[in-house]
Amino acid sequence: MIPATFPDRATVARLTARMLLDIRAVHFNAAEPFPFASGLKAPTYIDCRKLISFPRIRASLMDFLTCRVMEDAGFEAFDNIAGGETAGIPFAALVAERMALPMSYVRKKPKGYGRNARIEGAMTERQRVLLVEDLTTDGGSKLSFVDAIRETGAECAHTAGIFYYGIFPETEPRLAEHGVRLHYLCTWWDVLAEARRGGDFDAATLDAVEAFLRAPRDWAAG
Repeated sequence: MIPATFPDRATVARLTARMLLDIRAVHFNAAEPFPFASGLKAPTYIDCRKLISFPRIRASLMDFLTCRVMEDAGFEAFDNIAGGETAGIPFAALVAERMALPMSYVRKKPKGYGRNARIEGAMTERQRVLLVEDLTTDGGSKLSFVDAIRETGAECAHTAGIFYYGIFPETEPRLAEHGVRLHYLCTWWDVLAEARRGGDFDAATLDAVEAFLRAPRDWAAG
C-alpha cells in the first residue's frame, strides 16, 4: 500500500532517531571506539539491520522512506527498486511493495559461478532504478552498486536509506559528481539531539560523541 501522508522532515528525523534508540540500534562508547571498514575509529555505531525484527517500527520507517523518495524524486520516477547486498535487500523489498514496483538486488561483487551476475532479479535497459540501502557513511559503496546497475543499461540517479552519517562533508558532493542524489530520514546529529532529550546516555558519553561528530578524523587521530 502506497503511503498517503507526508510528515514534515523534522518530525520524521526525530521519530526515526527515537525508534533507533528504543530498539538499541545505537551504540556509543568513547572508551572502546568502534572500527570502520576504512580503518577510522569512532565512538558511534549503528545497527540498522536490527530494524527488520521490529514490525511496527520497520513499517513506520518504510512509510517515511517511501514518502520521502516520492516527495523529492517524483511519484512516477522509478521502474525498479534495487537493494544493495546485504543490508539493503529487506528494505528494498519493503519499499518496492509500497510503491508497487519490481524489486532486484545488487551483489557487492560477481558471485563467481553460473552467470557470474551482480544483479539478481529482472532489471532491463532504460529502467529508472532506485538503490535502497540501510545507511550511508561516506558514499563509497553506493558508487559500486550504482555502476553495476548502470552496466545493465538501466539508469540510477537516486539512492535512499534510513540513516545518513551526515559528518563527512564530501559525501553528497561525491555522489552528485556521480549523478546520484541521496535521500535519508535522519543523521547522527538527529540521534544525538534525541539521545540528549531522552537521557539515553550519560552526559560525558554524549559530549564525547559530539566532539567526534564535529571533527571525526581529528577525534580518531587523537
